[in-house]
Amino acid sequence: MKTQPALWWARIVGALWFALAVSLSGAAMGQDVPLPPKAKPDPNAPIPEPETPIQNLLDREPEPLFSDTLVPYAPATGGNTGFSGYQDQGALYLMAKLTRDTQPIESGLIWRIYSETMNTDGRLELVATARGGDAEFRLDPGSYLIHTAYGHATATNRIVIGRDVQSKMVILNAGGIKLDAALADDTPLVSPELRFDIYGTEFNERGERNLIAENVQPDKIIRLAPDTYHIVSNYGSANAIVRADVQVIPGRLTEATIYHNAADITLKLVNEEGGEAIANTSWSVLSPGGDVVVEANGAFPDFVLAAGEYEVVARNNGRLFQRTFVVEAGLNREVEVLARVKKDSQRAGARK
Repeated sequence: MKTQPALWWARIVGALWFALAVSLSGAAMGQDVPLPPKAKPDPNAPIPEPETPIQNLLDREPEPLFSDTLVPYAPATGGNTGFSGYQDQGALYLMAKLTRDTQPIESGLIWRIYSETMNTDGRLELVATARGGDAEFRLDPGSYLIHTAYGHATATNRIVIGRDVQSKMVILNAGGIKLDAALADDTPLVSPELRFDIYGTEFNERGERNLIAENVQPDKIIRLAPDTYHIVSNYGSANAIVRADVQVIPGRLTEATIYHNAADITLKLVNEEGGEAIANTSWSVLSPGGDVVVEANGAFPDFVLAAGEYEVVARNNGRLFQRTFVVEAGLNREVEVLARVKKDSQRAGARK
């Protein structure tokens, strides 16, 4: 009977040792059991600003042009997203309008997405591009610059991407311009020699206007930011040049007609009026002050000249022939130069 307490204590100690052994064994085996995944980062967590300023790394400073209007978004189904591991990325759906009161633009847009981190060349890294109307992008969480171009109208916005879905409407605040030309009597001017150059109203460091678009064809719509632009209309390559300032209004198409006082002139050196043109002739057209307006070689040189009085000099076989003529607006014609000396001049020379 006295041995029962000792047996009872022995059993308790054995049980404790067995429990401790099982616990230690479980801990050792637990090293091969995979740990539960870490919690995903909060997509709404603020992202620190970069140390290097980014405003001057694009064509213009970022502008807060995102509309507050919600854009309906439906994630794309099927197809290849073009990205691996897209489940860890955010989805961005973009649309653009000329103004807040206009319909979304369906074509002609160019979207460029830049990361705020610079590459080895010291430039922002281009992450993705798209063309057309609305666009969808899948991006890694971070800060980006969205550059939207519609013709010569552009806007730049900054956005922070998490792992959620975002939709944004970009307001370009832009308009357009369409140019054509006419003669003084309102006759439409249709000619392959007609073209337009569009300049800004500000001057660069060389004292020249900034060229926005050149060699613009008539009736072509040019998309521009709202501003006043300096238009140079060239009819031909001589002196038929007209300048005008035109204002572009957001959300509107400005149609402007440039009026020219000019005509198309063809020169001929002939032995008699109405005769055949003489080849191998060099030509100079002079202003009343003696300045050279245009020069050419050949039997039938053709020029567009502004209305006014001119003197033409023809050179052939070492001899010079000349005459004066007048250009009337809209009166296209031939101007003949006689390759002979008048009899009165010959007689005068004989008397001398």
